[in-house]
Amino acid sequence: MKNLWINVLLLLLAATFSACGGGGGGGRGMIQVVEATFYFNFYEKSCPHAEKIVKEVVLSQFKFNQGIAPGLLRLFFHDCFVEGCDASLLLDPTKENPTPEKTAILSLSLRGYEVIDIAKQKLEAACPGVVSCADILAFAARDSVKVTGGPSYKIKSGRRDGRVSCASQVSPNIPSAGPNITELIDTFAAKNLSVQEMVTLSGAHTIGRAHCKSFAPIRNYAIDPAFAKCVNKVCPTKTVNNTVSLDATTPYDFDNVYFQNLVAKKGLLPSDEILFLDPHTNMEVLRNAKHFRRWKKKFVEAMIKMGTTDLKLGTQGEIRNNCRKINS
Repeated sequence: MKNLWINVLLLLLAATFSACGGGGGGGRGMIQVVEATFYFNFYEKSCPHAEKIVKEVVLSQFKFNQGIAPGLLRLFFHDCFVEGCDASLLLDPTKENPTPEKTAILSLSLRGYEVIDIAKQKLEAACPGVVSCADILAFAARDSVKVTGGPSYKIKSGRRDGRVSCASQVSPNIPSAGPNITELIDTFAAKNLSVQEMVTLSGAHTIGRAHCKSFAPIRNYAIDPAFAKCVNKVCPTKTVNNTVSLDATTPYDFDNVYFQNLVAKKGLLPSDEILFLDPHTNMEVLRNAKHFRRWKKKFVEAMIKMGTTDLKLGTQGEIRNNCRKINS
């Protein structure tokens, strides 16, 4: 009987991997030898201009569309929270795997994929088969912070690309926009991120926009009435195909005004405003609203830590030739 249950379990695991696409070489929980290959200037010898190439692509695309910066930040966040920082989010649907992460409902509003494509094409021309899509995404997110006026910082690299991507894994790992502080805390804790780091990283909403379907209409009594009235004119229902800036005051600047807006009860998403309203997170919001330099420092530290979530290193995963599909 024991052997029978073991065989059933193995069959279920095999079915799971088949449904999510990909195969050996990168699935979470697989036993593999991991080499110590994650450090600063990882591509110094193999592709010395790797980070510069990504930075130039982000800058050039940002000139045409400022929404690229928050888009790339969201891509990195969503990627790291599902299957780890392994570029699994970038995989397109295929016959073998028709429902990768990017097809999930919570992924449909994501953007910036084309920027990663351009960077990858340039890197493949300069250093074929060397730079992972996971590292490109990490570099692009870092550069998006800088291009909007945020701090510049160094990050380690050496990430490998995952071969498993499953839409069903998105919802359990990405927090909703609802005012559930327990869910928010638990979701970040599952990625080894503290309550303070959760609040700190939420400050990324200082840039970017949200679709009406994420919050409309605003009826929370704790929100500033004039602010709610203004927003509800743009988003009277969830079905209106409009967007609103997450930070209505300085929507294109990487600053701490987002936190000041929360204190003024002008947080757009319920998951934002609850950070000020709940006693578990209230003091951290107040500190970030008052001390810009402190928040910037904490943000860099939290981003670096988030970027190490469930990494695939050494012999795990692969270096994709095309970020949208696994290697044959």
